[in-house]
Amino acid sequence: MTGSEAPYRRIAGEIRRRIALGELRPGDPVPSARQLTREHGVAIATATRVLALLRDEGLVLTRPGAGTVVAPPAAAPGARRSPDGPELSRERLVRTAIAVADAGGLAAVSMRQLAADLGVATMSLYRHVRGRDDLVLAMADTALTEAPLPAAPPAGWRARLELLAHVQWAVYRRHRWLPHVISMSRPQPLPNGMAHTEWALRATAELGLDTQLRWYAAVTLMAYVRGIATNLEAQAHAEQDTGLTDHQWVETHEATFHRMMAGGRYPTLAALDETVDLDLDSVFEFGLHRLLDGFATLIEGTLTAGSP
Repeated sequence: MTGSEAPYRRIAGEIRRRIALGELRPGDPVPSARQLTREHGVAIATATRVLALLRDEGLVLTRPGAGTVVAPPAAAPGARRSPDGPELSRERLVRTAIAVADAGGLAAVSMRQLAADLGVATMSLYRHVRGRDDLVLAMADTALTEAPLPAAPPAGWRARLELLAHVQWAVYRRHRWLPHVISMSRPQPLPNGMAHTEWALRATAELGLDTQLRWYAAVTLMAYVRGIATNLEAQAHAEQDTGLTDHQWVETHEATFHRMMAGGRYPTLAALDETVDLDLDSVFEFGLHRLLDGFATLIEGTLTAGSP
């Protein structure tokens, strides 16, 4: 080791040494990227590169619910599956990738990482997907299968759109990486995603509205749900890093906020300085109902204007 060695290689070397000495055994968690930034004073990109290097070497892998852990010896890159193990299939590959993303975010999903987890050669994955981008789209579409819509919709356009919003919110909550994949401006060829759009458009099919208004209503609703859901991943990372829930975090900073508001710079905030039960779920519900209220006013006004 030299003084000019890149920081990420130096940190990776320390973790590699601990693994070799048995201080970290197979299945033991290794420091997360955020832990590495705190312990070594490096940028998050450097810390992420440390873990990527160790993954490429087959020394660590991502386990659902456990984060990045020391890999078993058999999980080195290029290792072949046991003859008694399950056959590699597109479905198994996609489900494994979803589990990795659920535990460590999309950044943790790499072809090398998945090959290590599955105990196969990296190139064998390309028989089932064209590449990582194709894999991520397959992950998104598969995740959306967990948000089924009933064959018999409820009565009324509002109940149908509200149901769709709740179904999407639930699947985003289970897969916090998903809203960062779904694009509103560049529609993706996702069969299950298209089924949601079909549902949203069909909800207003019998109202006599023009096509443009129906499209705006459908896309605005889905964009609203996705927009709120993009905060879920950051919330989870914050709780993991600090060990505090949002409510506990606010409590630890309550005195500081009081001092800031007592200075007179924020009179409106000071006047409303009381406990309000705000969390992502309650904000989502409030915004959803106000959005649907707005749709109702718009639809009623449009139909009234068009009546003889």
